[in-house]
Amino acid sequence: MKSALAFIAWLGISLSAGIVGSQFLPGEWYASLAKPAWNPPSYVFAPVWTTLYIMMGVAAWLVWRRAGFRSAPVALGLFLAQLPVNALWSFLFFGIHRPLLALLDLILLWGLIVVVGLAFRRVSALAAGLLIPYLLWVSFAGILNFSLWRLNT
Repeated sequence: MKSALAFIAWLGISLSAGIVGSQFLPGEWYASLAKPAWNPPSYVFAPVWTTLYIMMGVAAWLVWRRAGFRSAPVALGLFLAQLPVNALWSFLFFGIHRPLLALLDLILLWGLIVVVGLAFRRVSALAAGLLIPYLLWVSFAGILNFSLWRLNT
């Protein structure tokens, strides 16, 4: 029972970053931007991010289940620390229309994901593996963010 509740909690914690980020929607400003031909359609983002948040929550739960906060405080603390950085991107990009600041946020997030993945790997290879799609998507998002910034400055 404790593990099931923790599983739900870790999913909720991960999804909370998406809920915060979803408060800042693309809107007219984003629609008016010049975009690269390879820019994905808007409907792709919500299911991709939802899937990634779920995978992140499962990864954190696996680390918690195997080691707990007592044995993996750095790994779980870094995981929790990267969530606000994740949510901040939507505010910077869609909220205040600052693509360069959003790009800098993504660079920081990318580094944090790498560090979290390495810390998770010490506890669970599966947990670290579950973060790989997140890292790949943030890499893609960074390239897209950079392209949008360059095309519109």
